[in-house]
Amino acid sequence: MIRIILICLLIFSKVIAQPAGNYLDKVNEIVLMEQLSHERLSNTDNITAASNNFDVKYYRCEWKVDPAVRFIAGKVTVYFIMTSSANSISFDMMPSLMTDSVKQGNAQLNYQHINNVLQINFTNTFSAGRLDSVSIFYQGIPAATGFGSFIQSAHAGTPVLWTLSEPYGSRDWWPCKNGLEDKADSIDIYIMHPSQYKAASNGLLQSEIQSGLNKTTHWKHRYPIATYLICFAVTNYSVFNNSVQLGNVNLPMQTFCYPESLTLFQNNTPQVLNALRFFNNTFGEYPFIKEKYGHVQFGWGGGMEHQTATFITAPNESLMAHELAHQWFGDKVTCASWQDIWLNEGFATHLASMYMEQNYPAAIINNRKAEIANITSVPDGSVWVDDTTNVSRIFNGRLSYLKGSHLLYMLRWILGDTIFLESIRQYHNDAKLSYGFANTDDLKKHLEKASGKDLTYFFKQWFYGQGYPSYNVQWTQLGTDYVKIKMHQSASHASVKFFELPVALKFKNATQEKTIVVDNKINDEIFYKNIGFIADTVLVDPEYWLITKSNTTQKITDNTGGQNIIQIFPNPVRQQLFVYLKNYTAQLANIYLYNSTGQLVYKKLLPVSSSAFIEISFTHLPKGTYIIKIGSETDIKFIRKIVK
Repeated sequence: MIRIILICLLIFSKVIAQPAGNYLDKVNEIVLMEQLSHERLSNTDNITAASNNFDVKYYRCEWKVDPAVRFIAGKVTVYFIMTSSANSISFDMMPSLMTDSVKQGNAQLNYQHINNVLQINFTNTFSAGRLDSVSIFYQGIPAATGFGSFIQSAHAGTPVLWTLSEPYGSRDWWPCKNGLEDKADSIDIYIMHPSQYKAASNGLLQSEIQSGLNKTTHWKHRYPIATYLICFAVTNYSVFNNSVQLGNVNLPMQTFCYPESLTLFQNNTPQVLNALRFFNNTFGEYPFIKEKYGHVQFGWGGGMEHQTATFITAPNESLMAHELAHQWFGDKVTCASWQDIWLNEGFATHLASMYMEQNYPAAIINNRKAEIANITSVPDGSVWVDDTTNVSRIFNGRLSYLKGSHLLYMLRWILGDTIFLESIRQYHNDAKLSYGFANTDDLKKHLEKASGKDLTYFFKQWFYGQGYPSYNVQWTQLGTDYVKIKMHQSASHASVKFFELPVALKFKNATQEKTIVVDNKINDEIFYKNIGFIADTVLVDPEYWLITKSNTTQKITDNTGGQNIIQIFPNPVRQQLFVYLKNYTAQLANIYLYNSTGQLVYKKLLPVSSSAFIEISFTHLPKGTYIIKIGSETDIKFIRKIVK
């Protein structure tokens, strides 16, 4: 679902055409508008109360609605398997809905509808493993919670009705299991409505049957689906069809839009067909390949990734890409807790960025730079959601969307695109997660398996931790080719003392440049790098892969004076030992390295005119004590003990 994807949209579609200031002003307006909206619509009683002693297999939903009236009457038949022995089961259902009756076949069942819970009592105990069904007959005016879970409105003077149940709104308008632990294997949806309208929903359209002044529209969906992704919308829709070739399948694309928006949707739908090809090729087969993908226009500000039937306010390219990406991340693999909503929203935001970067490469830097500026506009905040009773916190644009997206940028930077994409495909196709639920640890395990890296530190710092680092890079030119680099970091929030990251540094002068990467694991760590020229400028993270702010660089003059200056570092050494000979006046210099038994393990003869910088690899040498000597065979000028 999109709360703030318009930010991503504007980064690409507005930044190119408008000055940056206009873009930032507009983003701030959108964020403020949506924050106020969430404050108005949020409620704090958001924990599912449905019992966990049964597993839903199938919903048959029969609803009677009129888009001119905020009211629903329905019959919901639930097929389920008992997971433990019990004589009752409970559904989530708001008290504004009135239960008329509950039946098991033709037999009436006793029930209690108290507060948000509909408890259904059986005449005897059902044993674990039993497959059975109940039908719930109800009616009422749906509660107004969440993002506006059941909206009766109008467009161009015509009534329209739509649902949007994320995160907790399903129970507002139908009895169900409202949490993130149980997907129905399949659904059938029957919508009875006045015959002048059309009804859209999940899956494939089966029939539209006229009966007097009403019409019953039947939709069938045969993939597992989370409760909040079940939807419908009714108004005087114009309908048109496209298709896209995905491998061997010609996938239908079906659009339900307002008549006044028909030309706009027809002209822009080819863009989402391009995105379908891109995501299908990059992340694997479209998850609902046997059915369709669709757009349904509605009046909420943004979009909602209802499975196979995305609700969308307008066909903007970036918005369409974001909602489409959810079919992979959010719909096929759904976050197992709202604490992990970034697995839905961070992924969809990032995938939209990947798609737009492919189409508009000139905007890559502006997009990443703007994303980081938004993330670092406040010094705290974690991607992990610490308050799932607060809808605004769950769908926080800065954290769940943008910071979640940039965590993926950083993982791509750390692992490389090839390993990153392979691990994401493995995560997406994991039999335990596919068409089910996942948490952040599930993703971490796949990233670690594909890369061979332990990423515990990364998720501790970036997912659970708050804030970001700022770097002060002190550097010294050593001779004509080498630089000494000291990486100092300060963190914006006390939850993370130090952010461990590989950092790109671009060294430049008027005619040359070179980017190196330092794997910064401790504060004030020192590196020596061969850049091959004399630099005058250094840029930190020039391609904006990392979440950082207010980075600075400082050139430190090499002020060691005099002649025959010899510097050896680091000591102790791990992999590389550096020998710096500055203003050395001898015509020849020998470098000898001996182990603790006196055995010569390294020798180098080099001409020295003024300065030289030599690297000696210790990678193949065992730990221990070594002696380095520098000078001629008859006149040793320098002796130093080295420890590995």
